[in-house]
Parts: sequence; structure tokens; C-alpha cells
Amino acid sequence: MNVVGPDTTFLSRLAASTVEVDTSSRRLAEYSYDASNYRLTPLAVAFPRTPGEVSEIAALCHDSGVAVVARGGGTSMAGNAIGRGVVLDMSRYMNRVLSIDSATRTAVVEPGVVLADLTAAVQRCTADQLTFAPDPSSKNRATVGGSIGNDACGNHSVRYGRTGDHVVALDLVLADGTRLTATRTGLRATDPADITAAERATALSAELRALTDGCLAAFRLELGRIPRQVSGFHLANLLPENGFDVARALVGSEGTCAIVVGAIVALVDVPRSTLLLIVAYDDIVDAARDVVTILKYSPAAVEGIDEQIVSTMKARRGQDAVADLPAGHAWLYIDLDGEDDATVARHARELMGDLDSHGRARECREVRDPVERAKLWRVREDGAGLSSRLQLADGTAVMSWPGWEDSAVAPENLADYLAELRLLLMQYQLIGVMYGHFGAGCMHIRITFDQRTPAGRQLMSAFLTDAARLVVKHGGTLSGEHGDGRARSQLLPEMYSPAIMEAFARFKHLFDPANILNPGMIVDPEPVTDNLALAAIPPLPWQTTFTLHEATGSGASAFTEAVQRCIGVGRCRSHSSGVMCPSYRATGDEKDSTRGRARVLQEMVRGARTVQEGWASQDVQEVLDLCLSCKACSSDCPTGVDMATYKAEFLDHYYRGRVRPVAHYSLGWLPRWLTLTAGAAPLVNAALASPLRSAALRLGGLTTHRVLPTFASRGQLRRELGTPHTGTSDLVLLVDSFTKGFRPEVAGAARRVVEDSGHRAEVRTDFCCGLTWISTGQLRQARKRLTRTAATLDDGTDRPIVVIEPSCAAALRKDLPELVNSTSAQRVARRVRTFAEQVSAQSSRGWTPKIALPESVTVQTHCHEYAVFGAATQRDALAAIGIGRVREATGCCGVAGNFGFERQHYDVSMAVAEQALAPALRADPGAVVLTDGFSCHMQARQLTDTPTSSASLHLAQILDPRSEIQQ
Repeated sequence: MNVVGPDTTFLSRLAASTVEVDTSSRRLAEYSYDASNYRLTPLAVAFPRTPGEVSEIAALCHDSGVAVVARGGGTSMAGNAIGRGVVLDMSRYMNRVLSIDSATRTAVVEPGVVLADLTAAVQRCTADQLTFAPDPSSKNRATVGGSIGNDACGNHSVRYGRTGDHVVALDLVLADGTRLTATRTGLRATDPADITAAERATALSAELRALTDGCLAAFRLELGRIPRQVSGFHLANLLPENGFDVARALVGSEGTCAIVVGAIVALVDVPRSTLLLIVAYDDIVDAARDVVTILKYSPAAVEGIDEQIVSTMKARRGQDAVADLPAGHAWLYIDLDGEDDATVARHARELMGDLDSHGRARECREVRDPVERAKLWRVREDGAGLSSRLQLADGTAVMSWPGWEDSAVAPENLADYLAELRLLLMQYQLIGVMYGHFGAGCMHIRITFDQRTPAGRQLMSAFLTDAARLVVKHGGTLSGEHGDGRARSQLLPEMYSPAIMEAFARFKHLFDPANILNPGMIVDPEPVTDNLALAAIPPLPWQTTFTLHEATGSGASAFTEAVQRCIGVGRCRSHSSGVMCPSYRATGDEKDSTRGRARVLQEMVRGARTVQEGWASQDVQEVLDLCLSCKACSSDCPTGVDMATYKAEFLDHYYRGRVRPVAHYSLGWLPRWLTLTAGAAPLVNAALASPLRSAALRLGGLTTHRVLPTFASRGQLRRELGTPHTGTSDLVLLVDSFTKGFRPEVAGAARRVVEDSGHRAEVRTDFCCGLTWISTGQLRQARKRLTRTAATLDDGTDRPIVVIEPSCAAALRKDLPELVNSTSAQRVARRVRTFAEQVSAQSSRGWTPKIALPESVTVQTHCHEYAVFGAATQRDALAAIGIGRVREATGCCGVAGNFGFERQHYDVSMAVAEQALAPALRADPGAVVLTDGFSCHMQARQLTDTPTSSASLHLAQILDPRSEIQQ
């Protein structure tokens, strides 16, 4: 490469520009990675707001010979969204849908708009008649600009093709800052009054025509041969028969020729009727052999997965996550669509009959229910993340990686290619999990490469070379939608002739003669095993208080491997579906995403210059500040990143020998303070209702804006619980610190509900789950309490331990065995259930409530219950007792234990509440609000401005035989 290094003058000029630029070590750590195997530390990260600001940065970098890398959602699996120069994050501000025209069936967008947001905007504007077609599995965080850069496709590419098929025009910034527009018929100045740009467009057009005229035969013979031929530049679009389509020639150029600052994209009709078929097979190759037959029925999608993904999904998310799949070892998802249900159903019957005649399919299921469809599609869409940590048949876990995750052949060649590829994997003693776009012949195969050792990297390089030769043998392409990037550009000569490789180099040079735009992609690449993120990580002894069950035998410490679970797929950057990551949804800043935090932690464990202080790292402390410790990432993240645990571990080390924030004592030690306030509750409540309130809250590091709970006395709790039982019991009802101290009425209701079903409960009020100490990183204190809890509750019985507060139940289920690594702790953890689970269990044995139930309920599931016990725990309990109208506020409430009470976090806490809970409360103000979690209860009270417990209720209160709720 010929990129000149920066000097201090450049950095000064960059800082003086009008563009928001960040050169902090923390920010550079966040942007040193994408979703690939690679790591490169940038010089700076810029957040442009307009095309003019992009032009300004490009011109500055051009003058100093500094590389520029345009980045969308950072979800590139080929390493084409990282670089050594200035990274332009187009997703932060340039993320608007500017206009939608139903008449012309087009939309004008900025490059940073997320695909799912564009689709939603189009469907709202056109009354669900039109949509934007490309739908990669990362559509809820991938951007239009990134999709243009890679020529992304998606699940329905059988019907709709690649992104390039939907590009009408591209607004560009060239390497020197010149602004041009590429159209379906050529190039022009974006601003017609810009004479210099107009002259550049004319000259560049002439050079591109000359390049094409000199390569007519090569372009026609080697380019555009199969549907998913994404590798290299798409120069066949410049051929005369294709109308000199410069816009589409630039799609898939990976930001190496120009920076896309705007686009006009085409829209397509939404099908009137759809039907999903799930077909099970004994073998993935058998499934591939049926693809040609399936394509005769003009499906919209034909997607495939193998048993490795399904077994991993089952191990990670439970049997229920894959219960709707028919029995088999490989599956095809076939989407049929049409004008009406009858026609689609007839095609489905004909197709199933055809498949039966071949004898390869084991079973076929029709799926029409939208909820069931979404659940099944999630198995496929989470494939990249799930398959990164494979669960093998013997129970062990192994890591798999991209690199050869994007090859494609013609659909009719897919089965033979997969059969030979499996033999190649066996030859190299590698495991490859297979999934992908079978209908387009495109395979996503993550492989168990060892990137940590020189021998492993050498084997990886050799395999990639042999795999490239194999796919070429079958008439295929190295990349089917992810681009070549750092992962495959070196291998392009295996696929293309010297004449085509020279044409690629000339094409790049015509647009970017200084080679500053994403250098090293497609043209003049570095070796595929250079700059691997897992290479050269020192074997540091990162001792942890948590027992992290993460190690896979590579020799790295458990904490190092745990934080390296993040592979950058970026699901945490989504603003829809699931719960994570509430702080990112509130701020839109990469540092507040689970991925951003994990990347800074990864820099910490490698001792990188960007984050050098280890457990004392200020960068890590800063990036974790807005983490709510909601634990949703441990469930929603396909790779299972548990940032709440990592944060607790880090804070425990960080504050050793340091003065902690006062809130760590006022809130972190809350169970201890509650034992004191229980004896003086009236005095405490009176003081907090007096002018002393504000001073006391400030002294404790707490916000003065929040409604406070009323402290309960010991007498209140005794009265609510009534007379203790003597003799035997078949259930332990654990009354936690929050319920004892603030909601004693819930404790009484819970006892009455479980005993109404015939149980005899042993009520325990003398245990602590240690949660407040865990969330503030005071792990030795937490372990001490949990050790005592485990020793006492492990009583030799298998009685269920029903915990009223879901966050405490989650701590006992998950944190207890990780902090107290004993068989006693594990036995206790297995017995723990939430109150909602207990209600479902009672209902399954025939118990029904003896009171009138509310007609409608708005549910705020506690994030810890969602993460540890499952997203449907509350919903299942309500369904079991017969409450039919349920509105779920699917998202974090924003309080999250101590977070929402801390002075510096109040504003973010309320912004998080606006993501789900506040809109749900406004949508049905008359509904009963179900908040089993104390944090959720307090936020609901805050939002409804009602300082009484009737603003929101625990499930026990709704079902209490003494309840006064009426229909």
C-alpha cells in the first residue's frame, strides 16, 4: 500500500474541522473491530452529519495521504469496515429517510439508515403496499450504505436479487472531496453548478468507457456468471448491453472507489399472501439436492440450516426455541408467496408432492401463524452468532469463525460443492457449521479455525486457498454477499484471470489514484492471516471472582475468552426486537452498545496501547458507565455476551484501593440498611417526606427527581405473612430484601396464592441474594452472603424455592453458582423458580384463581427474569390463568436496580423508559400494570405519577384470594 502516515499537522487540522471527531483511546478501541476476524486501530473516528462534512474530511485526508474508511453498522464479516486511517461512522447522524415516492416507487435515503427502519418507513408511507426488498439477517442493524458497499442480499434474494438490483442512483464523495452522482447511465456532478465536478465526471466517464472497451470479452466471460457473484468489482454493469450503469458498478466496491453519502433506491410490491414451509432432511447435502426442484415453484426464499445451529440454539435457549422444527438433521425454510391464499396453498401442496417423490425430505410443515414464523426465522437469522460458539454432541463448546463464510455457486451445483467442501473440512480436521441462502447457492460456513497460534493460522491460510480452488472448480465465487475484504481479497487471483485483476486495479485507480479509500480491499490486499484479532494476545492471568464457564481449551483465561464472545454481529445496536441494549437505544452511541463495551474490554485483556491499564482502565470504567446491568444481552446476544457479569467483575477489581461512589454504599448496601429502617420505618418515612429529603438524597448520590418507596416496618411484614406453619412443607417461599423492605403486601399475597393451590409453604425472610453488591461490583460481600444462603437452603430436599422478586431469583439461579462454585450452590440454583413460573406450575396441575381477573394487563417483565428464565415467563403465566388481553412492554424499564436512582443516570433512565414501558402505559391507561420486579414497579409509579402501590401490581397481588380487582 502507498498510504503515507499522518503528521501532527494533520491531526491539528482534523481537530479544527467542523466535523465531530474523536481520537480518544476508548473510541479507537470501539472502532478497531467489525464483525470479522480482524483488528486494526484507526487514527480517528469521525461522525459526519452532512455530505459536505464527508467531503471536508475526505479532502483533509487526501491532502495528507491518510486512509478513509466509510462504515455503516460495523457488521462486516470480511473486515472491510476497519482501517488504519479515519473511520467515518455514517450511522450516527446520516441515518434519515429523506423521501418516499409511491408513484415512482423509490426512496431517497442517507447511507446510515438501518434497513429495517427504511422498510418500516416505506410500509407506513405506502400503507403496506411497497417495501425495500434486501433483507439480510442483520437487517435490524445493518445500514443501506453498508449493504451498497457489500452488495448485500438477504433471505429473499431468490425473488429480489442483490442490493445492486435496487439501486437507482448514488450520491458520492470521491477521495479528494469531489461530489458526483452515479446513475444507471453514467456519472454527473451532484451540483450542476460545480464546474470542477462536472469536468471530473466527464473525464472519469471517458476513462471508464475506455477501460470497458478494452475488456469486453473478459467482462462478458468472467463477470456476472451466477446470481451471487459478488467477489471483485461488478464491472459487467459497464458493458454496452447493460447501459453503462456506473451506479451498479460501484455497488459492492466496499468503499474503495467512493464514499456513498446518499442513494435513490427502488421499492417493490409487498406480497398479498405468504406461506412458510419447513422441510426436514437427514443431511444438508440432501437438502441442497432438492433446491433445483424447489426453484421451479418460484419461491421468495429458500434458506437452509444444519443441526449444529439447532443443537446450539437448544442448548442456549432451551428446547422451546426449536420445538416447532420437524425432526431431522438439516432444514430448509421455503417462503412461498402470491396474490391469494388459495393459489399459494395449491403451490405448496404441489411442491410437497414433488419433494415426496424424490424421497429425500423427511417431513414438511406449513407455517402460517406470524408469531410462529418469526420464532422459526429467528433460528435462521441468529445463525452467525449462534454458530460462533458451537455446542457439540458431547456437551463441549468450540468457537467458530468467518473467513470462508460467504462462498456461492449456481444452485444446481450446490449439493456437489457442499459434499466436496465437507471432505475438505475433514481433511483439515475442521468443523464447519453450514447455513445460508440455498436458493441462491450461497453458503455461510463458520469454521473452527485456530487463529491464536502460528500453526493454526498457517492451517487456516492453506485451507482458504484450497477452498477457493474448490469453489472455482464448481463455477462459484469467493463471496456471495459479504464482500472480499481482508478475508478473501488475497484469494481473488484463484478466481479471476490476470486481465480481470488488472481491470480491477485500473477501476480502483481511476476513482482513487491516491489509494486512500479503504486501501487493501479487493486491490493490493494484505495476507488473509495478517491483523487477526486473536493473534498475539498475551497469556495474562486474569483471575476472577466469578467462575466463568467459558474456556474452550485454548489456554486463554476464562475472562479473556468470556469478553471475546463478542464477535461484532451488532444485534445490540438494534432499536427493535428484544430488550438489549437499552442504553444504546437511548443514546445511539457505539460506546453504549454491548458490542462497544466488549471491544474495549477485549483491548484491555490484550494489553493494547489503546487500553493499557488493565483492571484500572479508565476507558473501560467509562464505557461501562451507562450499562444498566439489565442482563438482556446474555439472552438476546446470539453469542451470549453477559455484560452485567463482566461489569460486576471489572468494578470489583477497579475499586480495590479506590474510593467508591457514594451510591455504591447507599444502594449497594441496601439490604443492610433495610434491616435498620425496618425498626424505625415511621421516622425514616417522615424524614423523607420533609424538607430534609433533597439533602439526604444528594448525600447518598441519588437523584431528587424520583418518587421514593415507603419503607416497611417489621410489624407490617409479620401482619402480612400471618402465622408461620409448623411441621412439614413442600415449597420454600423466599421473601427477598426488596419485598421485605418496600412491598410486604406482596409477600402476604404470594403466600396466600401458593397455599390456595394446596401447597404448604415454608416462608423464609432471612436470606439475601447479594444482588445489590453484585451490581455495584462488591463481589466479596456478595459471595459471603450467597455462601451463607447456599449452605442454609441446601437442606437435602428438592422442594422448589419460589422467589418473589424476579431479579433475586435470577441472582440465585445464575450468579450463585458462579460466585459460590460448589455443588451446594448448584443444587440450590436448580431449585429456584420465579413466582410467575410457580403460577404456571400450579395452573398445569389444575389450579385456577378464585377471584375475578382483570380484562387487560400491561406487563413489564423484569430484564433479569427475561434473560435468565425466558422472555415468555410472564406471558405464559397469564395465559395459564386465562388472562387473554395482554400488552407487553418489551424492553427495559430504565431503573435497573441502582442505575435509575443514581443522580447522573436519571435522564438516561427516563429515556430508556420511553422505549417500551411509557408507550405501553399510555396506550392502555385503564389496564392493570403487572410489575413483579421492584425496579419496574418504581418506574411505573414514576411514569404514572401515582405514589401508591396500586399504580402497578405484582402477579401475586392480582391473584391474591383477598384481591379487590374486579372485571
